[in-house]
Amino acid sequence: MTSLLNHKSAFFAMAAATALLVTGCDKDKLSPIPQTVLSDASAFSTPARMQQQVFGVYSNLKSGQFLGGRGHVYQDVRGEDWVNVTTNGVTAFGVWNFTVGDNDNQVENYWSAGFANINRANIVIEGIAANASAVGTATANAYIAEARFCRALSFFYLQSLYARRPFNQDPAAASVPLRLTPNKSPEAANLARATQTQVFTQILDDLNFAETNAPTTYGAVGDSNVVRVTKAAAIAFKMRVFMHMNRWADVITEGNKLVSATAPFISPSGRALALTPSVLTVFRGPYTSSESIFSLPMTNTNAPGTQNGLGQYWTSEFALNTAGIIADANWKTTDARRVNFQSATTPPIRWTKFNDDLANYVPILRYAETMLNLAEALARNEAGTGVSARALALLNAVRQRSDATTTFAPADKNALIALILNERRIELLGEGFRSLDVMRQVGTFGAKGSVGSVAPTALSYVWPIPASELQLNSLMTPNN
Repeated sequence: MTSLLNHKSAFFAMAAATALLVTGCDKDKLSPIPQTVLSDASAFSTPARMQQQVFGVYSNLKSGQFLGGRGHVYQDVRGEDWVNVTTNGVTAFGVWNFTVGDNDNQVENYWSAGFANINRANIVIEGIAANASAVGTATANAYIAEARFCRALSFFYLQSLYARRPFNQDPAAASVPLRLTPNKSPEAANLARATQTQVFTQILDDLNFAETNAPTTYGAVGDSNVVRVTKAAAIAFKMRVFMHMNRWADVITEGNKLVSATAPFISPSGRALALTPSVLTVFRGPYTSSESIFSLPMTNTNAPGTQNGLGQYWTSEFALNTAGIIADANWKTTDARRVNFQSATTPPIRWTKFNDDLANYVPILRYAETMLNLAEALARNEAGTGVSARALALLNAVRQRSDATTTFAPADKNALIALILNERRIELLGEGFRSLDVMRQVGTFGAKGSVGSVAPTALSYVWPIPASELQLNSLMTPNN
């Protein structure tokens, strides 16, 4: 069976006024219906149509302008590990050097893609709830869980760039509008910004619902366990959210659901999640490995689009900064991550982790991150200056998967935390984590190339609210 997200006609399109269009898995039987005759009842009237609406939420989430490509690029290149080699304003040059304005296409498109997914999720949630009898309560709630998970992802990534200040600097700072009902007309555009606390509260509510109602697995057929939402995906993403709120005890509570107490680290229930023996497997396939918790699949007929894919950015638009993480003396040249993904030892040094934009899966959640998340939480939660033995074991497991010759032995708690944060820069390089990690610590973005450091007090530390949103939403306020 092919991926459920790769059905060419499994789309849930919205017109300019965010009206609903539907196509199904059989083009002959479910051809597009004109929006003037489509009713909510017909869109969700059968099990097949209802399922296709859910698949449509994933389709929008994996947009190349959002989490299928550019979203991760923007989060990474704001950090100090990359240098821009093309000065192309279309492909994140302004993001890299912190000069994007409120009418920049990247600022506009990322916002539009994120809220398009939120609106699509809201339409699906409302439509399934109103027509639950078509599939039964349990299945309806499972579908709603998938939509709410995708909505939570979108809110998280929007807040990360557009909130006025990092959460740990000011939880009450203005964030993004908290749109929880379908926006079907221009009149519904006006909505004030929520606080970061309100947005995170909603995200956690969505993820708790997803954990309760999503399946543990979809069986052994196809790649649904990786490309659709499971309980494990909801739990893993909750860990990330709690990290951004410095709620370390909650990270540990969630992490214990997915990570065994001792090595070898394997999820104690559900799918047997674990590190793959080789890091290369994660990025060359099979993409349904034990390490993959949730990913967005790309194929020749369903790719992220021109100038959107991760492979293109890391092998064409950007190169690794020779003064960045690759200068770390403890990151050995024999490490499998450098052997497999580092293109050269002299500039321009490309990163080939994503070698084909037309046939790879973009990882959103994988077990290595989950292990490092738990390790950091355990380290930070340790009393006094002691070193958490379990945190250290998790860190060494991730490092030794790619470098069996290194065993960390930090002297104290702070040294362990520093090692974990450094390992994140190595293990997750190119996957869209650096900006997130800097901002959750209210840190300063380091200098790179011709670009100076950017402190949390700088206006450019966050993105501006798009000009179009300021025009259309009378309740919107700018980031100034």
